[in-house]
Amino acid sequence: MADGILDHTMVRVEDVDAAVDWYTEHLDYTVHRRSEHDTFTLVFVGPEDVHEDGALLELTYNHDGRSYEMGDAWGHVAVRVEDVYDAYESLMDAGVEDYRDPDSCGGSYAFVKDPDGHEIELVERDHGAPFSLDHTMVRAEDADAALGWYVRKLGYEPAGRWESDTFANYFVRPPDAPPEAMTVELTYNYDGRSYDMGDAWGHLAVRATDSDLEEYWAALMEREAEDYRDPESCDYNYAFTKDADGHEIEIVSR
Repeated sequence: MADGILDHTMVRVEDVDAAVDWYTEHLDYTVHRRSEHDTFTLVFVGPEDVHEDGALLELTYNHDGRSYEMGDAWGHVAVRVEDVYDAYESLMDAGVEDYRDPDSCGGSYAFVKDPDGHEIELVERDHGAPFSLDHTMVRAEDADAALGWYVRKLGYEPAGRWESDTFANYFVRPPDAPPEAMTVELTYNYDGRSYDMGDAWGHLAVRATDSDLEEYWAALMEREAEDYRDPESCDYNYAFTKDADGHEIEIVSR
């Protein structure tokens, strides 16, 4: 069951038009899909020439005017740029919030924020469309359990690690995934802290590429993944489980 490519990351926004405008203006994204429902709107955005195995960003807007708590269990999404200094300065010239410039990050990456406060990391890559999603970072309270979940439940494999005195970053991805695919970055802080999930971030989505939804779900259940929202409860359109830290993982098939 190593066919689950990362399909998208979902975040919640308080003004869908402002969010779409920000991503289309500053990251040159296009709207790939938009669906209107009675109580919410979903908009999938990403580069126009995103790779077939590349991930999109799902913007979820609830019509009841609610506000959201960011929490700290989710970290950021990272987008690919050719030169982090050039990309950051271009965004600054366009009026994007000055959050963490390249110099403050050792010259190898930088951060900005979207209108809802979601952190966007800029990372230098020589592959993928400009501003395509490189990885999504989530925080883990037990590194061994987190890594074990993605390896055993999803069949993912390690794709890099970086350790410092106070924390470690571990990357996981599906075997044989192209470099343009998105990875998951698991951040583990050594001080034993706990995290607040918040509700401004929604979920990661895994696409069952070589099996249908029910087949993929059955394999997850055999591997003792959490039965959070099964396909039947979602009208067989999708399903949800949770990773070792409670991050929601949507299963989609198309």
